[in-house]
Amino acid sequence: MPRNWGVIFVVDRRLLIKNRLIYMSLKKCILILALLVPMAARAQYRGEERPVTDTTLVLTLDDALKIALSENVSVKVADMEVERTKYARKGSYGQLFPQISASGMYSYAIQKQKVYFGSDSEDEGSGSGGGGGMAGMMAGMMEPIMYYIEQLYLATNTPFIPYVAPVTPDSDSSSSSGDGAIEMGRRNQVSLGLSASMPVVNFQLWESLRLTGDQVELAVEQARESRLGTVTSVKQAYYSVLMAKASYDVYNAVYENAVENCKLTERRYNAQKASEMDLSRAQANVASAIPNLYNAENSIFLALWQLKAVMGVDLDLAIDVAGSLEDYAQHMFYDINEGSEASLDRNSQMRQLATQAEMLAKQIRMQQYAYLPSLSMQLSYNYYTQSDKFNLSQWKWLPSSTLVFNLSIPIFSGGQRYHTIKQTRVQAKELDLQRVNAERQLRIGIRQSLSTMETSMRSYDAAREALKSAEKAYDVAAKSYEVGRSTLTDLNNTELTLTQTRLQALQAVYNFVNAKAGLEQTLGYDFTDETATLENE
Repeated sequence: MPRNWGVIFVVDRRLLIKNRLIYMSLKKCILILALLVPMAARAQYRGEERPVTDTTLVLTLDDALKIALSENVSVKVADMEVERTKYARKGSYGQLFPQISASGMYSYAIQKQKVYFGSDSEDEGSGSGGGGGMAGMMAGMMEPIMYYIEQLYLATNTPFIPYVAPVTPDSDSSSSSGDGAIEMGRRNQVSLGLSASMPVVNFQLWESLRLTGDQVELAVEQARESRLGTVTSVKQAYYSVLMAKASYDVYNAVYENAVENCKLTERRYNAQKASEMDLSRAQANVASAIPNLYNAENSIFLALWQLKAVMGVDLDLAIDVAGSLEDYAQHMFYDINEGSEASLDRNSQMRQLATQAEMLAKQIRMQQYAYLPSLSMQLSYNYYTQSDKFNLSQWKWLPSSTLVFNLSIPIFSGGQRYHTIKQTRVQAKELDLQRVNAERQLRIGIRQSLSTMETSMRSYDAAREALKSAEKAYDVAAKSYEVGRSTLTDLNNTELTLTQTRLQALQAVYNFVNAKAGLEQTLGYDFTDETATLENE
């Protein structure tokens, strides 16, 4: 071998040793960072060691439901809708009471109205001493009366002086025009009145008042549906927080096991009992466990935000939930056959459809009552005056009052009432079909919830048995790896099986409580009803 080759071999060997030392140092730095980075998050969400500050509001499920029923926006809007319909109902009853109103009117005649009496032939001709038109007619009527009065004056030797109406500056130059027309009325006219009207017999109105009562009942049921939906949303959000926290605990346990295994592998590597590949694999397991830990922690934050949103509280409020998902595992017992026979009488959707059907029936009766006569009464009292002079002190007010009974008998409306009734009956048939379809869909939803609950119960039983075996297998593998009887691959495989089994058990509980919450909403079980529960004691 040439001499220069020996020099090159020595230099390359030194560089190799130096690169190996650098590589080992980098791996130790990565391991230290992997151990230190998740410590803050691990200390925050770690089983019972989670710190709760004085400003953190720890809520149970009942507390969350009570807050949501008082603070949720949809619940508040539904309550306001009920209040609005109640006011509308009270306002509709006002139609039964007298409707009293006052009125006043003033008019000024710019040009007075003129009227003609008699026929056109009378206007063209003229009688003796009479003239045509109104003047001739009035003269003909007054002629025998004036003659009788003249004879009375002659009998008493008193001269008879015919009456001539005085002409005032305010009056017109002539009360009638040359064509025989006579002006009517005065320049200024004022009237003041007070009127009251009320129905006496009106079948259509009475039925419409009954209809407003059903509208209030429908609004109350819609508010109840909103509460049921809010309760279900809060329950599911609460269970999501518990599931996120339980998942975090599982991934945190995986991370801690990976750290312990990495330390053990490093000690064995330093003692030349483990290969460099085993150490690299152990360090990779620690690094791969960190993203899952961060994702689980982020899931907790998102689930808490969702819970605060459905509760209707401030999103910046610090809250936490009490208990764990495993606390609900003991309630995973339910008679599936009993649930399949459950009644839909409490279901909010079916109640609303029943109320709407009753409203349509009353609406048909109200439209049929449009064929019946109606009787109403109206009383009016008026003061009226008119004058050519605008002098209030000289005006003479004349009272007048009337009592009117108005009987309205419908006879023919071109078929409008008939076709309106036909239209409402078709709408009632459509609603009946919708009710049948809604009941079918609800039955399907009940069966789906029961099937999910049954599958979750079986999955939980199987996962619980598998969890015992997985924990035992992991303990054996850990001891075997510690004494060098098994490889790190065997330990990782058993740990993966243990992790999957834990998550399967938690997922089974989560699926069960979620399906149960949906089933309670479908069956219409209220949160405040203590007798309505799906739990068998």
